[in-house]
Amino acid sequence: MKIAEIHTAKGLMKVRFYEKDAPKAVENFINLSESGFYDGLTFHRVIPNFVVQGGCPNGDGRGGPGYTIPCELTGDNQYHDRGVLSMAHAGRNTGGSQFFICHSRDNTSHLDRNHTCFGKVFEGLEVIDAIRQGDKIEKIVITEEV
Repeated sequence: MKIAEIHTAKGLMKVRFYEKDAPKAVENFINLSESGFYDGLTFHRVIPNFVVQGGCPNGDGRGGPGYTIPCELTGDNQYHDRGVLSMAHAGRNTGGSQFFICHSRDNTSHLDRNHTCFGKVFEGLEVIDAIRQGDKIEKIVITEEV
C-alpha cells in the first residue's frame, strides 16, 4: 500500500490513501506528488478548528494543474474527521491539485459526500495544528508502507 509523506518545516505527516474509495483522487495526488508539483507550494488557507489547505500553484486558492477530476463520493470512507485528506474544489467535479486536511470533526460534517476524502494522516497529526497560512510544503514523497 502506498503512503504519502508530506514534509513541512513544522514536521512530517504520513498519509494512508483510500485507494478503494477514491482511486482517481489517489492516482491524481500520487502523480502530482511524484512529478514535484507540490514542492514549495504553500498552505494558502488555514482556518483553525476546520482545515489547512494547499496545492494551489498561484498561492491564492485560484490555481490548479490545468485539468479537473471527478468527485468520488460514494465510498465507505467519505467522512471528514481529524486528519482526513480531501479534495478542494470550486463545485462538483472541479477538483485538480488543491487539497485540505481536517483539524477535527467539529466543523467538517457538512463536507461529507460533497468533497472527496482520499486519505488520512496516521502519523504527525500534531503538525496539522502547527501549520500556519503561508507555511510551505517542502515536498511530498510517495513510498510503500512496510
